[in-house]
Amino acid sequence: MALLGILTAAEIAAALQSCEALDSFCCKTFFAKASLTGKSKEELSKVFGVIDQDKSGFIEEEELSKFLQNFKDGARVLTDKETKEFLAKGDTDGDGKIGVDEFIALVKC
Repeated sequence: MALLGILTAAEIAAALQSCEALDSFCCKTFFAKASLTGKSKEELSKVFGVIDQDKSGFIEEEELSKFLQNFKDGARVLTDKETKEFLAKGDTDGDGKIGVDEFIALVKC
């Protein structure tokens, strides 16, 4: 998996364990557990590129719902509530999607 070059298997496992239950996903907790908060802008841009499945330059709601699956095949899909909360936290310009700069800001704040 592409993210294993940036994150360790242990970091990924810890992050996924933090949100196993439905409606327990918190992006801030996930980012911290995965050690994403300490990564460089370049590394976070690479993570963004993996999550941006359609390579549109943005992470849209459908891609957010499958966010966890980027870290482990077979991981659960985020609930509608979790997806909408995640989008609301990251979409600072109100265009309904998260760009790379918004993603980096969300991880770093």
